[in-house]
Amino acid sequence: MHSSPPGARLGVLLYILGIFLFSLNDALGKWIVADYGVGQLMAMRSVGAALVLAPMLRRSGAPVLETRQAPLQLLRVACMAADTFSFFFAVRSMPLADALTFYMASPLIVVALSAPLLGERVEPFRWVAVGVGFVGVVIALRPGGPTASWGAPIALFGAAMFALGQTLTRRLRGAHWGPLVAGQFWGAGLLGLSTFPWTWRAPGALDLALMFLTGAVAMIAFICITRALAMARTAVLAPLQYSMIVWATLLGWAIWRDTPTLPILIGNAIIVGSGLYASLYRRGG
Repeated sequence: MHSSPPGARLGVLLYILGIFLFSLNDALGKWIVADYGVGQLMAMRSVGAALVLAPMLRRSGAPVLETRQAPLQLLRVACMAADTFSFFFAVRSMPLADALTFYMASPLIVVALSAPLLGERVEPFRWVAVGVGFVGVVIALRPGGPTASWGAPIALFGAAMFALGQTLTRRLRGAHWGPLVAGQFWGAGLLGLSTFPWTWRAPGALDLALMFLTGAVAMIAFICITRALAMARTAVLAPLQYSMIVWATLLGWAIWRDTPTLPILIGNAIIVGSGLYASLYRRGG
């Protein structure tokens, strides 16, 4: 039995750290949008991300904008901005773990989109996993239930936008990483800025610092994930993405005393199980 090489073990640790930081970013965002507009958070968050990203782009000589395949680049930016707005808008009315339950369906949506948009072959067993996963989504949504929240369909829409953005990232895999990363933040920043005439509220020094911190934390998380993917196999790291729901549940309980409802727990178990099956199963053993 062979042990994992040190680089792979470090990659796993970095990936876990990155997932935790993304969860922390989400919790910070939920805290802020309780008192400020989602657009205001998105704009200030982009400034915080830029403080971390700008030195990296300067050292690498990477451009901020990419003109090749401009329509796909702009569509990806729009999807990622819509994803960010939808997520933070949803968590204003629902627990953090509940919102992330719908985002756990993103890998399944990517599988469903990879055939029509990427021309990739999707095996029948993966389509079965997608179908089962969406049964979990319906259970979590609790359509018509007495406690159904309008935030749930918004979170699901955000998850679809995130999945479409990931699919477009695959289409643009030949592009430089600089504009891809920068686009995720300047697109969200511009969308947030457009809401200022209706939602701007002057923040105090602490709140402004927290808004900047969300962007910095998100950017550091992205760096951890990127470095991890260079050190360890995707098949090893991908299942660790589901640890986000654990962090979200713990943070939600610690800060807001939120506890997931039974439909959310059942739906999440089905979604995660289907996603793991679709990503890890290999026919023939």
